[in-house]
Amino acid sequence: MAEPIFGHIPGHPEGSCFDSREALSRAGVHRPRIAGISGRGREGADSVVLAGGYEDWDDFGEEILYTGHGGRDQESKRQVGHQTLTRGNLALATNRLSGLPVRVIRGARLHSSYSPAAGYRYDGLYFVDDYWRERGRSGFYIWRYRLVKLHNSHFQEGPVIMRTVCMTEAGRQVIALYHHRCQICRTRLESPTGPYAEAVHIRPLARPHSGPDTPENILCLCPNHALLFSFGNIAIADDFTLTGHEGQLFTDFRHHISKEHLRYRRDHYPRASDVD
Repeated sequence: MAEPIFGHIPGHPEGSCFDSREALSRAGVHRPRIAGISGRGREGADSVVLAGGYEDWDDFGEEILYTGHGGRDQESKRQVGHQTLTRGNLALATNRLSGLPVRVIRGARLHSSYSPAAGYRYDGLYFVDDYWRERGRSGFYIWRYRLVKLHNSHFQEGPVIMRTVCMTEAGRQVIALYHHRCQICRTRLESPTGPYAEAVHIRPLARPHSGPDTPENILCLCPNHALLFSFGNIAIADDFTLTGHEGQLFTDFRHHISKEHLRYRRDHYPRASDVD
């Protein structure tokens, strides 16, 4: 099996069209002739095809809410079981951790305003901005991925580490309340320009989560625990006890934290030991 190429395929620039999956495979743009995700477990996914095969997806052009594979009846194509974080689904999750870009190919059967009139079209590189578990329209757990377009100015050969720390006024209020001290480890980091901490939204702001940018949905965390919490390595119970870390979340009596948002986070970003 050929080694995956994480990036553009020489000779096939963005916008290249193909009349069949066979042609895509021969060109090396997307090698599997049936599977929608090209990738292997913890190596990462090098390409995906959007062909409308699963019912839970949304295409916004430069942002795609992509559904993983698995759990479908092969004859009816209906979702009849839970998806697991294995094979191609795990490969796409690995892209999120490793910063690897993924090639996106749209098919004519996608029923999207961004799909080609016929065949398949290579629409460039995207990065996996986030992934999570949720119940799909059929009632079964599915894995979803937010893919965001990478423009040429953002791409260099090799891993594309895209980590944006966005600070809002509500986030600044929470950080000030805790004097830049992490609510998990209680560490206060000092830098040459002053103390540093990150405001982390419990329920993410981006669609489809649409969490509120309010203090009840924000934690003050150090960079290490911000990442561990974001990836689901650390979970917070309604009574603020921690799973994946010793102790309990440190809270100020003036900071009301929404238990509803904590439950949303636990359900959509489960720890590895709680899935599959």
